[in-house]
Amino acid sequence: MIIGPVFTRELVTAPRRLRFFLLPFVYVAGLLLLLSTAWALLTGTQDVRTVGDMARFGTTIFQILAVLQVTLALLFSALLSASAVAQEKDRRTLILLLLTNLSNSELVLGKLLSSVLGVALTALSATPFFLLVALLGGVAYEQVALVTAVTLATIMAAGSLGSTVALWRETTFLALATTALLLFVWVGGWTFVANGGVGASWGGIGTKELAASFAPIQATMNAVRPRLGGTGTAPWWQTPPIAYLVTSLGVAAVLNGIAIWRVRVWNPSREARPRFEEAEESQATAVEKTTGAEGIPAGGGMAIRPSVHAIRRRQRVVWDNPVLWREVCTWAYGRRVLLLRIAYWLLFAAAAFFVHSAASGLVGGPAGVRSAGLRSELSLVLAPLFVLSLILINALAVNSIANERDLGALDLLLVTDLNPAEFIFGKLGGIFYVTKEMVLLPLLLCGYLWWVRAVSFENFLYLAGGLVVMDCFVAMLGVHVGLAYSNSRTAVAVSLGTVLFLFLGVATSM
Repeated sequence: MIIGPVFTRELVTAPRRLRFFLLPFVYVAGLLLLLSTAWALLTGTQDVRTVGDMARFGTTIFQILAVLQVTLALLFSALLSASAVAQEKDRRTLILLLLTNLSNSELVLGKLLSSVLGVALTALSATPFFLLVALLGGVAYEQVALVTAVTLATIMAAGSLGSTVALWRETTFLALATTALLLFVWVGGWTFVANGGVGASWGGIGTKELAASFAPIQATMNAVRPRLGGTGTAPWWQTPPIAYLVTSLGVAAVLNGIAIWRVRVWNPSREARPRFEEAEESQATAVEKTTGAEGIPAGGGMAIRPSVHAIRRRQRVVWDNPVLWREVCTWAYGRRVLLLRIAYWLLFAAAAFFVHSAASGLVGGPAGVRSAGLRSELSLVLAPLFVLSLILINALAVNSIANERDLGALDLLLVTDLNPAEFIFGKLGGIFYVTKEMVLLPLLLCGYLWWVRAVSFENFLYLAGGLVVMDCFVAMLGVHVGLAYSNSRTAVAVSLGTVLFLFLGVATSM
C-alpha cells in the first residue's frame, strides 16, 4: 500500500479521544441549532401557510449552511494538515520517519489522509441533515450530492496545500502563515473575478461560471442555486461544480506529486542541521580556553593564534526582559519571516489599490461617499484582509508558546527568576513586533477611508478601535491556549478554531 504504515498508525493504532467521536455530533447539532433559529425567526416575522413558503425557507437555509460548511472545511483541512506535519518537524520525529524504509508516497499521503480524516468524517456526517432539509422543498437531492462532493474535494485540495507547504517550510508559524496567505489568494482572487473585477466574461465564458470552476465557495454557491428545468438548461453533470471537482482533485494530485518528489530534499531543513555560526562559536570558545583571554597559552608552550571571529565577536547587551529581547533583537522565528512580510505587503498593496480605485471616483458632494454599494464592494476586500491579519497574529501567538514547549525550553524558563508578567508581556511584545505590518497597515487603510470620506470620523474610531481590540484579543488568546494545551497540534486547532468560528458565526448570523 502507498499509504500503509503512517496512515495505519494514525487511524488504527493511535488511540482516539472522546472528542474525535463527539465532533460530528456537535457539528450536526450546531447546524440543527442554526436551522431552528432561522425557523423561529421566519415564523416570528411572517405567516408560513403554503408549500411555497416552506420551499423558499429550505432553499435559503440550505444556501447559508452549505457555504458555511465548505468554508469551514477549506480552512480547517488546510491548517490542520499543515500543523500535523509541522508538529512532526518540531518534535524531530519527521527525521526518524525519513530514516526508515518508508517510501515518499507512504510518508506524504499517509500523513495527509490521517490529518484530514476528522474533517472529512465531520463533513460526511452533515449529509443526512441536508437530506432532511431537502424534504422542506426547494432543494434537489442532486444539489446535496454536489455540495458533499465539492466539500470533500475541497478538503483534499486544501489539505494537500497545507501538507506540502508544511513539508517545505521550516517552522510551524511559517507553515501556517504561508498556507493562510495562499488560501487568501486562492479564494479572494476568484471572488474578485466572480464579482466582475476583470470583466463580465473571458472567451465567451462568464466570470461567475469560470470562478465556480476553480474556487470552492463559488462552486458551492453555484451548486445550491435553484435550477429551473427547461430545454436551455444543461444537465447537472455539465455544471461548473463538476468542473471544480476535476480542477481541485487535479491540484491535489499536483501538490502531492511535488511533495513526494521533494520531501527528502526539503527535509531535514537547514535549521535542523548544525549551523556554521555555531561551529565557529565553539571553535572560538575552544581557542580561548587554550590560549587564555590575551592569546597566552594557559599551560605554557607555543602560543596559538586566536581566531579572528573570536577577536571580532561583539558582546550584545540583553535587556531587563530577556524574553522580549530575544523576540525583538534575534531571529527567533527564522529569517524566512521576511518573505511572509513581503507577501503581506503585496496583498495589502493590491487591496489598497482596489480601495483607492473604488473610492476615488465617488468622492465628492456634501455627504461624501455614503453609497451602500460602495461599502459592500469595500467590505469584500477589507473584511478578508482584516481576518487574514488576525489569523496570522493568532498563529504566531499560539506557536510562540507551543514551540517553546516542544523544544523543552518552556520548562527551563519556568525555573529561572523570570516572573509571570515578564514572560507574558515579553511574548506579547515580541508577537506585535514581528506582526507589526499586520497591525499597522489595516489601521492605515482605515485612516485612508476616513480621509477620502468613505466613512465618518465616528465610524473610523469604531473601526480602528475594534481592530486594536481584536488584535489584542487574538494575541492573548493564542498565548493562553498555548499555555493551556500541552499538545501543539491541539493548541493550534483550538486557537485558530476559536477565531474562525467567531467570525464565521457572526457572518452566518448576519
